[in-house]
Amino acid sequence: MLILMILGATAMRFVSYKFPYVLSNFTPVGAIALFGGAYFTDKWKAYAVVLVALFASDVLINYLYTSKWVLWYGGSIWVYLTFAIMVFVGTLIRKVNIASVGIASLVSIAIHWLIIDMPWLYGTLYTNDLKGYGQSLVAALPFERNMVLGDIVFCAILFGGFELAKNKYTFLRSQKEPAI
Repeated sequence: MLILMILGATAMRFVSYKFPYVLSNFTPVGAIALFGGAYFTDKWKAYAVVLVALFASDVLINYLYTSKWVLWYGGSIWVYLTFAIMVFVGTLIRKVNIASVGIASLVSIAIHWLIIDMPWLYGTLYTNDLKGYGQSLVAALPFERNMVLGDIVFCAILFGGFELAKNKYTFLRSQKEPAI
């Protein structure tokens, strides 16, 4: 059940591809990472399922943009490190409720913003110093705003949907690992 929900949410990344200017960064990636971290009993499965799902969707999205199969690029290590940290933040959620998921989401978005927008990682338009870093962070605010909105929507769908499913289907409550 968990894997199916993660795969379904991952497919939603292709919607933002179709509308890049309106939905740029309005994706389920943060919610997927938090959800996997929060619900998988075996935490290695959370990292594996989330990172493999995001990697596979990245490969397909990169192909749609470039018409080339790009498996790895210069910033990949930082992107997946950020996703792994988001999964870790999800593992810290002890009781699923609006407050705990909301705080975890904001922490994950802040981590994403602070790591991914380092100008020295990609050789961007900004100088490789603190001034350039500050400029990069400010320029990224509209994208991070969309990430906040995406997390609100997709966390509500994933966490809320799974909690509702647990109330309706007792087998989801009684098993230690409902995804297997």
